[in-house]
Amino acid sequence: MADGDPGVFTATALPGDPRLLPTVTSAFLGTRVFRDILHAAGVYSGAAGDTHRADVPSPLGLRMAAPGVHSPAESFTLNTWTGTFSHTIQSPGYTATHQLYAHHSLVHLMVSSITIRRLDGSTYPVTVQLQSLFVPQSQDLDLSPGPDFQGAHYIYGQTLVPEVEGGPRPTVHMLWTPIPQSLTLGGEERERCWEFLTAVAGSEEEAKRSYSAGLSLVAAGSLHRSHVRAWAALRRGCSVELDGPLALRQALQGCLYYLLSAIPPRDSPEVLFHGISPGGLSNGTRGEDYWGHVFWDQDTWMFPNILLLYPEAARAILQYRICTLEGARRNAQEQGYEGAKFPWESAATGREVCPEEIYGAQEIHVTGDVLMAFEQYYCTTQDQKLFREDGGWELVEAVAQYWCSRVVWSEEEQLYHIRGVMPPDEYHSQVDNSAYTNAVARRSLNFATDMARDLLLPVPEEWEDRARKIKVPFDEERKYHPEYDGYSPGEPVKQADVVLLGFPLMHPMSAEVRRNDLEMYEPVTDPAGPAMTWSMFAVGWLELKELQRAWSQLEKCFSNITEPFKVWVENSDGSGAVNFLTGMGGFLQVILFGFTGFRITRSSLLFDPAFPDDITRLKISSVSYLGNKLEVTITREEIRMEVTETSQDPPASPLEAVLESGERFPLWEGQSVSFPTASGWIQRSPS
Repeated sequence: MADGDPGVFTATALPGDPRLLPTVTSAFLGTRVFRDILHAAGVYSGAAGDTHRADVPSPLGLRMAAPGVHSPAESFTLNTWTGTFSHTIQSPGYTATHQLYAHHSLVHLMVSSITIRRLDGSTYPVTVQLQSLFVPQSQDLDLSPGPDFQGAHYIYGQTLVPEVEGGPRPTVHMLWTPIPQSLTLGGEERERCWEFLTAVAGSEEEAKRSYSAGLSLVAAGSLHRSHVRAWAALRRGCSVELDGPLALRQALQGCLYYLLSAIPPRDSPEVLFHGISPGGLSNGTRGEDYWGHVFWDQDTWMFPNILLLYPEAARAILQYRICTLEGARRNAQEQGYEGAKFPWESAATGREVCPEEIYGAQEIHVTGDVLMAFEQYYCTTQDQKLFREDGGWELVEAVAQYWCSRVVWSEEEQLYHIRGVMPPDEYHSQVDNSAYTNAVARRSLNFATDMARDLLLPVPEEWEDRARKIKVPFDEERKYHPEYDGYSPGEPVKQADVVLLGFPLMHPMSAEVRRNDLEMYEPVTDPAGPAMTWSMFAVGWLELKELQRAWSQLEKCFSNITEPFKVWVENSDGSGAVNFLTGMGGFLQVILFGFTGFRITRSSLLFDPAFPDDITRLKISSVSYLGNKLEVTITREEIRMEVTETSQDPPASPLEAVLESGERFPLWEGQSVSFPTASGWIQRSPS
């Protein structure tokens, strides 16, 4: 690794499994390095359960070779600070470097560049060969050639099959710089860089605009620099650093690289966001990574991290759900319910696109998971505009209506039941009263009630009634939450389920019950289950200050992180989704919510730090809360906070930190305050 730099991953050979190659992605385009296809956001082909990310042929899948050089020294580097992948050939007399990146601010542009640099005083020409698998055709798009534009070739076409009958078939327009079979540095030249641009967009105008903008930057010699500047600004604004083992620091920076690559840049509000799938935009061709569909993985596992660091991007994720609300209404209607039922697997329309019916019919907790993301966003930002003007309230209301129509009254228990569901633990189906599903439904109804009051709207009586009387199974004798009615202790569980009641649901319970839930489910959770599971056990143990137990759970995540590029696999045996952003999201929540004790509530942001032994310091450069950006540094001895930025429109709320002891510290912009490490909360300052 480059001088122990936790954000630069270098290797002299590539992994044998091409799925484990790193990805370069923007909010609109993504590819895996050396691959001959790329994907564009929101461009799916195939009907219903067959809908998958459409393969767009990629001119970027180049391999560079040095002819006539016997086994040259090669290196491959992913630099997460610059958002750039590079392949370097070191030959006697010269180096050749191939760089690949998805431009962070020109989100319709991807770039490949080759630089040859002479290392000695020789004057012979130097040639490198370029091997490409690129063919301008696709199994998913009906492509036609168009006229060349500013030296670029041009193809365009529509996807072959719409997601719903009679629905739209997205169009793709692509311009690319033709790639020769070889490049030569002339005898009189010391160094030369060739840049190959690929612009992909939904319209000819946008593709041409992006390609031209790229060419102008090439002419100014600043194409890569402009990307690095935009990417570095994002990384700086979402910076998280910790003092601890190198492997943990590398995992942290790798997760931030892959997750931040998936979100929209600050300066492109006009780019419609299409959600984040478990394997990201680079993956999701037919048969791979759940076809690029969006699950609760986005709302429950990835979203909280994005919200804390970058609420504007969190808002774009919520807008994706608002855009798919009509599809969700249709799903509810088809199953005989009111309101909106979000699909287990979502693509462009919000209609259910899960290939297996059981999940779409039974794994209904996703609807509550979507609403919980809206609630966390509202509590953190107080952004009423999203709800009043931009469709948020209609979604909240539709989810509340769905849960009211989905519950049934039990005369015997005098409680509402939700029957015939699959909980997050997918080893069980057709169960009644899944603790997690019912608790998230209750939370949906409580939030809808609170939101209606904040917007000065009438609150339907049934929302409060159902919320109060939904059954959440509890075993009075053993003092723990059975996973569902009839669950027997010791029954194997696929993944984190009941433990999610404590976090992120914050379902009211005593420390004793929280401990019992962790003790009950930790030994029976499948060790081969998906990567995000252990994170939630770690958060639970951190909450209870069981630091060694927390660390042993967090360590399990490392068997899902592959070398050398820190690409996560869903399951530790290498199966399932790759570049598994869900696992990364869980891991980041351990750092951002577990080590800090941050909890988002209606009136405050709680904190209660807890570090495992090997970790001595954590610094988060920009915690966003009520229009303020806070730099928070935590050590075992001290917490230091400083408001570094406040929003003007709408104006940020002045804040204060309050300790459990009652001590108060006003948080003014530009003034650092510190106090001994203890639990407390950040809230609106009453003054």
